[in-house]
Amino acid sequence: MGRSRRDRRLWYVMLIVLALLPLIPGPLQGPFAQHVLVSILLFACMSQAWNILGGYCGQVSFGHSVFFGIGAYGTGMAVVTYGLAPWPGVIAGAFLAMIVAIAMSYPCFRLKGHYFAIATFAIVEIFNRLFMVWDWVGGAMGLDYPIIEEGWKNFMWFQSKTQYYYGAFILFLIIFSFVRWMEANKLGYYMKAVRDGQEAAESLGVNSTSVKLTAIAISAFLAALCGAFFVQYNLRVDPPMVMSLDMSMRFVLITILGGLGTLWGPLLGAAILIPLQEYTRAIWGGLGGGVDLIIFGILIIVIVIRQPKGVMGFISWLASRSKAAKGGDE
Repeated sequence: MGRSRRDRRLWYVMLIVLALLPLIPGPLQGPFAQHVLVSILLFACMSQAWNILGGYCGQVSFGHSVFFGIGAYGTGMAVVTYGLAPWPGVIAGAFLAMIVAIAMSYPCFRLKGHYFAIATFAIVEIFNRLFMVWDWVGGAMGLDYPIIEEGWKNFMWFQSKTQYYYGAFILFLIIFSFVRWMEANKLGYYMKAVRDGQEAAESLGVNSTSVKLTAIAISAFLAALCGAFFVQYNLRVDPPMVMSLDMSMRFVLITILGGLGTLWGPLLGAAILIPLQEYTRAIWGGLGGGVDLIIFGILIIVIVIRQPKGVMGFISWLASRSKAAKGGDE
């Protein structure tokens, strides 16, 4: 099935807007505002990676910070431990995350519903504890980046965040383009079929195990790419930063807020949560870390009760009402 002209127009308009955003004169030129923009794109990408498994395939995982962390550690070790450019670590971390995802998910997919989600909780804790005591990866102290040459070769800058923004934009383009392609092809239809009714999908000849393993492999690979960007942006990594339930929950909640199983949901969710998180912490300091979670919790409760499909569902509802009103006027 082809995409409508309106969908294609929206896609290209959004890409142009995002590409030009940091160049607009005014408040967005400041370093803090650009940090917020970078964070929005990064968490939108990570949430979209989770959305492939949790939204499109219907397998709710709270373990995605493990794949995110493997990508971060792969890149960090390439730079800190072996003195290389980050790129070999990016590739190695992404493929290792994919292998780990398949290995741990094959037995877990025998579990259904809440039991699968609970199993992924345990996996996060296992990897967190393992990395806390594993000296080869820096243990609890983690890895701190040395000061090395700026530029795209080392993907590191100190004077401006504009280059990081365009790095995040490239990552956004890769992940969202893939999901956009997936939605309109067999893989996306198979995932949705498994999500909406695994037994019914299997009766029609869909191999649900193969579909779920494909979904988590792709999801883990893309999550690791996000982790690689995260460590390059923060210039350090330790287990609590990347392999934690807190980090996993952010990806899940951002997607739920924006809209599960939708292309634009993760971006909308990140565009709401990340500024809320960053600006409350900037205004209220340590207290802001609690205020943003309180506000976000209230938003999630309202969304789940009033509009389970998230912000995208609310937008669709408004669009249908507007269309109905125009039809009534005619």
